[in-house]
Amino acid sequence: MSTEYKGYRGEALAALENFQAPVWSDVRVVTGKGSYSGIVLPRSETADPRHIVLKLRSGYNIGIAAASVTAIEVLGRKEAHYKIPEKVFPFDPKKPRVKLLGTGGTIASRLDYRTGAVIPAFSPGELYGSVPELADLCNLETEKLYGVFSENMGPEQWIGTAQAIGREIEKGVQGIVIGHGTDTMHHTAAILSFMVQNSPVPIVMVGSQRSSDRPSSDAALNLMHSVKTAAESDIAEVMVCMFGPTSDVYGLLHRGTRVRKMHSSYRSTFRTIGDIPLAMVSRDRITPLRQDYKRRRHDREVTINTAFEEKVSIVYYYPNMKPDIIDALIDNGYRGIVIAGTGLGHVNKPLYPALKRAREKNIAVYMTVQTLWGYVQMYVYDTGRDMMELGVTPMANMLPEVAYVKLGWALGQASDLKRVREIMYTPVNGEITEREPSNGYLIFQGGIPEVEEFISQIKK
Repeated sequence: MSTEYKGYRGEALAALENFQAPVWSDVRVVTGKGSYSGIVLPRSETADPRHIVLKLRSGYNIGIAAASVTAIEVLGRKEAHYKIPEKVFPFDPKKPRVKLLGTGGTIASRLDYRTGAVIPAFSPGELYGSVPELADLCNLETEKLYGVFSENMGPEQWIGTAQAIGREIEKGVQGIVIGHGTDTMHHTAAILSFMVQNSPVPIVMVGSQRSSDRPSSDAALNLMHSVKTAAESDIAEVMVCMFGPTSDVYGLLHRGTRVRKMHSSYRSTFRTIGDIPLAMVSRDRITPLRQDYKRRRHDREVTINTAFEEKVSIVYYYPNMKPDIIDALIDNGYRGIVIAGTGLGHVNKPLYPALKRAREKNIAVYMTVQTLWGYVQMYVYDTGRDMMELGVTPMANMLPEVAYVKLGWALGQASDLKRVREIMYTPVNGEITEREPSNGYLIFQGGIPEVEEFISQIKK
């Protein structure tokens, strides 16, 4: 296929060839629903054959059904050869040292539309060229630990990241930022909260929901907020730093054991569950929202404990679940199972024989709630009491993903289930709370008059 129409085929290719509008043409496309002006972008070889993709003047991309195109006017050619600007990151002896550890997230990157590849901005010079405001905050150092999508993060990367954090603290950095993909950031934040304890400095995880080439990208602001937190904050915990509201007003700092990604594409996707965030952060200030956090110290002492048992699974209960799901985990040598149960922590009776078998095989089984907010209450109904007799242990209001990684970590410390239970029930940093605050559960339901009135006051 000619590189003039890279990635196009079928109806889309026919339309472009008919109007002699190759890739990188600056065009005005006329359709039955209106006209659109922009640059014809190349497409992946696996993309569908029915749409032409334009980068509009606004910076957004749009797909246009080839069958709807009545004319294409070619105005010129604007091929994209993106190169991240690089400048020497200025050193200021009065500013703190911050280390950015990269795991593969695209916190500062752009998509090269010529090749379709994501170009990362990762060296201090590249980051300074992309976000020069960083130099006002710190002396930045960077290290690429991994280059994986967040769904490929696992025990190997968790352990390596924890060890790298320990090394940097020993070297005397004043704060650590971890660039990470957003999809599994809450898993990594939770496990690092257990593997890295009593840190004297902030450890801030950050990512972006939208890539840097989009006008609505959250990458630069998230990066500025996270670096400011690492450099200046008094909160010495593992945190996630992402957009607070959908606007660019401020970010939120979420405790690593109580945070969860709650929307697939919103910039304000991360929420503290069953509690309130640690703090608000803007370009000007950090505003704590609570005072029960671990504070920055000036020593270099930190506890790194990376033992982890990989044979742990999390099971989301659903009506009519069959016992062979649990049996399969038992037969494949799993040592721990976390269940996200319905209501107060329930599963159906057909699973009982499998749960009894798990107990007989010395497998640790813990119950969480799939409602996310609220507590496991297995004393209320016969179902819960029956399961506890079968060896299922309730985990209060620990989030399912947090229970999953903590169980793997606990089983890495001990094989005796009594000792594992002690570890699971010993809070490290807020993964179990005595009670949920009155404002720890807030969901506004759109369409209700009083909610719509409230929203109209804050969203103009």
